[in-house]
Amino acid sequence: MTEAADHAIPPDIKDWTWVLDRPCPECGLDASAVPGEGIGAALRADVATWEAVLARPDAAARPAPATWSPLEYACHVRDVHRVMGGRLALMLERDTPTFENWDQDETAVRERYAEQRPADVREELRAAARAVADAYDGVGAGEWGRAGVRSNGSGFTVLTLGRYHLHDVVHHAWDVRAAVAAATVAAYDSSAAAYAAGTRDVPDGVAVGVAAFVGLLGPGARVLEIGSGSGRDARLLEAAGRERGVTVRRTDVTPGFVDLMRAEGQHADLLDPLVDDLADPSGDGRYDGVWAQACLLHVARGDLPVVLARLAGATRPGGPLLVSVKEGDGERWSVHGHVSGPRRFVLWREAALREVVEAAGWEVDEVVRDVGRNGEPWLDVRARRRG
Repeated sequence: MTEAADHAIPPDIKDWTWVLDRPCPECGLDASAVPGEGIGAALRADVATWEAVLARPDAAARPAPATWSPLEYACHVRDVHRVMGGRLALMLERDTPTFENWDQDETAVRERYAEQRPADVREELRAAARAVADAYDGVGAGEWGRAGVRSNGSGFTVLTLGRYHLHDVVHHAWDVRAAVAAATVAAYDSSAAAYAAGTRDVPDGVAVGVAAFVGLLGPGARVLEIGSGSGRDARLLEAAGRERGVTVRRTDVTPGFVDLMRAEGQHADLLDPLVDDLADPSGDGRYDGVWAQACLLHVARGDLPVVLARLAGATRPGGPLLVSVKEGDGERWSVHGHVSGPRRFVLWREAALREVVEAAGWEVDEVVRDVGRNGEPWLDVRARRRG
């Protein structure tokens, strides 16, 4: 008997239909804003998350005895695609069909989710997602209002079924966000030297941002840098603020980057801003500013408010913040540039990003649009610690 089989998963008895009316505070998806024509593409995009986590050697490991492993979640997502595909077909074929009850918890036990092979599940999930996404793509303009009824009496249209379906799989991607983050860290870790060598040149936007940031610091300022990478920006910040005695605490969540910085004589700490102690060990624990250039775009949407609030708590009132993320909607996985493994990027729009930053205890001065090396749009948020 496997370790997973020794521990029963508490059944999910919550009614999730509320996600059709308001954004989910955990995964961040506003299902009501997704047009029917966009459901298929969004389901296809979600597959990349499961491919990445299923490729990890610890995919079958449960983070806690009574919490599904990424493998078990992936099995469930595969079966959600299959079940919802069947319900969609019924709604398009019949008038107001009633769906058979599906006990997802019983299915997980009966089908031995914990014992399935990750490679097989990856292929099955991809095929199931592609099939149902194609089915949503084929819904005619006059068919989105066709109705169906769940066994508990909850009514759906084709449109609300698709939105409910999309939230289900996106939310489970949020459930495995620790594995997603680990996959992204592993990608950087395996390409740390190549990334450092390929990013030594300083983009004009970064140089301008450094000058503006240092101009807001006082004498002897201490800066916390999140995601230092090779230490390039830390060196720029210290050089620009040398006359005022500016120093930077270099940190990164990727061991390979920390090792590189230390090998070059830089003091660097392995640190995850979501969970680790942020206090400055060299002073009174607080910083005069936070520099987070091109790193927090890997943080799960629902976790970014937590990270920003923790950074605010570690910063003196009035201290500047620089955060840069890619502009856009949703998330995507990418293999490009100097990193060979897949990395998850969370895209943001200005209004939502401003709201998150300000709610976390910062006052936004401006949001600057920039264009990256490959032509992608970026948002640079410049803010100050409120208080």
